[in-house]
Amino acid sequence: MQDDQKKTTDFGFKEIPTDEKVQAVAQVFHSVAAKYDIMNDLMSGGVHRLWKRHTISQSGVRAGNCVLDIAGGTGDLTLKFSRLVGSEGQVILADINDSMLKVGRDKLANQGIVGNVKFVQANAEALPFPDDTFDCITIAFGLRNVTDKSKALASMYRVLKPGGRLLVLEFSKPESELLSQVYDQYSFRLLPAMGKLIANDAESYRYLAESIRMHPNQETLKGMMDDVGFERTSYQNLTGGIVALHKGFKF
Repeated sequence: MQDDQKKTTDFGFKEIPTDEKVQAVAQVFHSVAAKYDIMNDLMSGGVHRLWKRHTISQSGVRAGNCVLDIAGGTGDLTLKFSRLVGSEGQVILADINDSMLKVGRDKLANQGIVGNVKFVQANAEALPFPDDTFDCITIAFGLRNVTDKSKALASMYRVLKPGGRLLVLEFSKPESELLSQVYDQYSFRLLPAMGKLIANDAESYRYLAESIRMHPNQETLKGMMDDVGFERTSYQNLTGGIVALHKGFKF
């Protein structure tokens, strides 16, 4: 069996040693954190807000719930969940990247979101929470950056309460060949150029585009959720499959 040091994993289209991926991804997000919200709007034409709103609508979150927002970054989902759970509930925004956490903390504080939100630096593969803690877990545009996705999904399953649900919002595989071709042109030509113009960082945005192509397709991800124990798994394609929302329950 191979030593961990010799194992490799994808970093965009490159292969790098597995034990280097966390640091490599961290560097990308340290670089893009300050301009992340602006770039999200430009990259998606603002549609990411609709995708996130749909995710909230599928969450079943209500007053008093405990919610974990993994890879919560600049806090878009946490902001909405904070209002839904109210003073009796709690939302934990977890992110592996301290630069993203700082941006999220400042953004939420500026909007008056305090009291029922905690910020935790955490790796999705080894979540530092007790078993059966959360009513709902979300991970939006974060799973594709995780080194061992199955290990992360198993960690999420462990900390979810029985009856709770996981929602994975992530870029996926477009349903039509024409849309796929248009999307490729956009991702590999326009996206790095916008990254250079807005954030002075073409390489990080090239990685983000490549990481989308390396992410498991809709059926593969559904199967990975099944394999770690999730039940009643399903997915919805949004914007022609450019993004998919996967859902699974723990019973």
